[in-house]
Amino acid sequence: MKLHTDMRVNRVTDEIWEVPVSEKSGMLVPARLYATEAVLRSMDSGVFDQVTNVACLPGIQRYALCMPDGHWGYGFPIGGVAAFDVSHGVISPGGIGFDINCGMRLIRTDLTLDDVQPRLERLMTELFRRVPAGVGAAGFVRLNRRSFEEVMTDGARWCIEQGYGWHQDLTKIEERGCIGGADPSKVTDHAVGRGINQLGTLGSGNHYLEVQVVSNDRVFDPDAAAALGITGHDQIVVMVHCGSRGFGHQVASDYLKVFEKAMRRYGISVKDQQLACAPFSSNEGQDYFAAMNCAANTAFANRQVITHQIREAFAAVFGQSAEELGMELVYDVAHNIAKVERYVEGELLVHRKGSTRAFGPGHPELPEAFRQIGQPVICGGSMETGSYLLVGTDRAVQETFGSTMHGSGRTMSRAQAKKSVRGEQLQQQMKQRGIVVKAVSMSGLAEEAGFAYKNISEVVETVDRAGITKKVAELRPIGNIKG
Repeated sequence: MKLHTDMRVNRVTDEIWEVPVSEKSGMLVPARLYATEAVLRSMDSGVFDQVTNVACLPGIQRYALCMPDGHWGYGFPIGGVAAFDVSHGVISPGGIGFDINCGMRLIRTDLTLDDVQPRLERLMTELFRRVPAGVGAAGFVRLNRRSFEEVMTDGARWCIEQGYGWHQDLTKIEERGCIGGADPSKVTDHAVGRGINQLGTLGSGNHYLEVQVVSNDRVFDPDAAAALGITGHDQIVVMVHCGSRGFGHQVASDYLKVFEKAMRRYGISVKDQQLACAPFSSNEGQDYFAAMNCAANTAFANRQVITHQIREAFAAVFGQSAEELGMELVYDVAHNIAKVERYVEGELLVHRKGSTRAFGPGHPELPEAFRQIGQPVICGGSMETGSYLLVGTDRAVQETFGSTMHGSGRTMSRAQAKKSVRGEQLQQQMKQRGIVVKAVSMSGLAEEAGFAYKNISEVVETVDRAGITKKVAELRPIGNIKG
């Protein structure tokens, strides 16, 4: 099968491919794609077009990157990574995504498949009742404007102070669940109105809450697994995938309008209007960064409240406290965000859109618990095939601005998936395979069918072989809640 592009794509290694600057007018750096040859051939034409458009943005450093789960997105490809000089480069909402700080959270338990299987249907019903899902769903936490602004600035810490979590949770969240520089005065009233009642909700689309099993034969690095509380022996874990909900979407929408005007003011032209941007050092760039951090902190808080509800649900079903069930947080990490980080070039603004930070062992920004093994990386697959827990490496820091994949990546549009299977049919098929699914929308369930995604194991194998992340364990689904 041919590649879905007419551009020249050179092999650098078996897992790295490069589009040289000669392939598109205006490219300032080459574009690099991390993929095996088979994964590369499965990438849609939008990936090649978009990653080379990103390579044209002012101030970009070294390479425009795309991870093996890459596919077409808004402006930047999903799976995209781009780093910009903080003095002369830009910030672009399209490089972060509308769901700011969409991310993954993993919670371990001391339960096994034998403990959970007899109560699985009841457990999923209880989780479905306690964690609202679907478009516009509201949570149980009632906030006024002032308390919502505290959520924007304090993130997960606000939740802990309200009793929605344990103090040790904060040590297992990227940035301890609170990114500095958030300024609620940079957020519109419309954004506040969309987000103020959504704390503790999953949302829709590909967001989910999943109960999973870790079997012994799918633990690849026993030492790293043990350090993360993963024991194997059919251990039960819980994965959450969601972000800043309508609040983050509105922040991105508001600033895309601001940036379209700002580009004319600063004389910036882009290959695609969806790459609307502003100089990071400009007033517009700094205002968006402050608003984006408000949304990022709200997303950390959202996943923290969901964690509280998960613990409550398990305690109710199994008749023991969450502490007695060993429900410690493994990690929480963003995969739609921009952050200032230091590399050999100096301070850079790293955009990760559908891409996960993956710092290696000893990195100074990692908490003590992860200094020996590297930062945990949580990669969600489709609801039918499973997910992976990995750790970051020094090579990622050297080659990809400390970044790696975030999931399996779509190969089929949502519309195509809905034409291929009915939600009720898919739900029944999954039940026969031992996976209990609760969904708000049957058409939404059909959109997320496993065949609409790349093979997660092939994608994970790529980053493992490339050395930018290291496999720890595979997680197999037995229960799923879809928005």
